[in-house]
Amino acid sequence: FAPLEEYIAYGLALLIGVVMGMIGGGGSILTVPVFVYLLSMDEEPATACSLFVVGLVAFVGGIRYLSKKQVDLMAAVAFLIPSVPAVYLTRKYLVQAIPEVIFSTDSVVFTRGTFMMLLFALVMIVAAISMLRNHKNKLAQDGEGLFSAKPSDYIKIVIEGAVVGVITGLIGAGGGFLIVPALVVFAKIPMRIAVGTSLVIIAAKSLIGFLGDLGQGYPIDWEFLILFSIIAIIGLLIGVFFSGYVSSKQLKKGFGWFVLAMAVVILLIELM
Repeated sequence: FAPLEEYIAYGLALLIGVVMGMIGGGGSILTVPVFVYLLSMDEEPATACSLFVVGLVAFVGGIRYLSKKQVDLMAAVAFLIPSVPAVYLTRKYLVQAIPEVIFSTDSVVFTRGTFMMLLFALVMIVAAISMLRNHKNKLAQDGEGLFSAKPSDYIKIVIEGAVVGVITGLIGAGGGFLIVPALVVFAKIPMRIAVGTSLVIIAAKSLIGFLGDLGQGYPIDWEFLILFSIIAIIGLLIGVFFSGYVSSKQLKKGFGWFVLAMAVVILLIELM
């Protein structure tokens, strides 16, 4: 029999999928802590495995939203052009360039893993604040809509894409919690279409980022990882189904508070 922690992880995989299906992101916010704190993975393999799970789940979700014509491909391409090379190069070169021990004293050793988890917690706090804020944008409602960004908005999307790409590479987060607000605010895309577009973006850059890790020699339990991903995909399909019956505004706010609480827990664990 598998250890209890593994069964708990499978249960959380279902929750991860539900969250991604309903709000177009947030999967990595749960996946990385599950791998690091529950399953005791090292930080770098954990972020690599997170990229695989989140990318695969987002790929299935993106196809689902595409079939319902709830993906804005123009916005996705504008985001992916800078984001994909940014995440690949970050995983392949920048992460490896960070020293294993950044600094140490007689009583403190600050490692690369600690740095990555603290950065992860900081990004979670930013994401939580973004989800808790009420963006005053009348177009950011559930429903259909066309891409209505001006040329200056494209520039903002490209910059955001590059920034999110680097963040994805550093901490193994798909970045949906940053992508969705950017699409809503900069591209003026309705919330439900922003969710579908976010999943397509996450799938492309997360899976490409994971490819940058394959040559690093991280130990990967493929049997566990594929089963974890399948359960998360089932959760995603459940989330997509229920997304039509739950208010996106209330869902984002509730998840925002949850993310903020998890960020505080990670900060306490790492700093103590």
